[in-house]
Amino acid sequence: MRIDILTLFPQLCETFFSESIIGRARKKGSISINCHQIRDYANDKHNRVDDKPYGGGKGMLMLAEPIAACFEVICEAIGCRPRFIYMSPKGQVLNHKKVTELAKFDNLAILCGHYEGVDERILEVFIDEQISIGDYVVTGGEIPAIILVDAISRLTPGVLSNEECFNEESHSNKLLEYPQYTKPAIWRGSSVPEVLLSGHHANIAEWKQQQSLIVTEKCRPDLIK
Repeated sequence: MRIDILTLFPQLCETFFSESIIGRARKKGSISINCHQIRDYANDKHNRVDDKPYGGGKGMLMLAEPIAACFEVICEAIGCRPRFIYMSPKGQVLNHKKVTELAKFDNLAILCGHYEGVDERILEVFIDEQISIGDYVVTGGEIPAIILVDAISRLTPGVLSNEECFNEESHSNKLLEYPQYTKPAIWRGSSVPEVLLSGHHANIAEWKQQQSLIVTEKCRPDLIK
């Protein structure tokens, strides 16, 4: 999978994607993540990427042309048009189903807005869908984009060492994950459930399923419904 991120702060994204699991996956070629500086595609000597909105209003709006030019260069480099996503509080709220759907694409491009957003014509002409990470507003689209890419990357073959790492986690089966424990078996007077020490795989599997239901009912009863 290849993911291209269009942003005014590529180093912010690059720093995150160079570390830990995703950093290792990039080095071995399991996933390609490319961060593009929109300002490089500005068409004036000041590299301007924003201006005042027509009709008045607070703040500045990102110009259409630098974004369009950046995206077109990406399309040319890939040889096809990637699915283009805009991170926006107006978009569909991200969930596991959407992550799974996007993980099936070979090529994705993600636009990170800033200031008061982007010229509406970019959304009308180029953007395939808008995605939100929740019903709140943050200062820019970079952190939402990082969250989306991180979630998608985990489902990409070769990124995680074992497919079970994501098959048994929260939301993968519409339930929250069961409690987990590690050594020591007794910590400050609190013991690990005996079933987990029994070595009886069928009983352990049943316990995990029961605990997932209990945790989901307690923390996210809406998922049970």
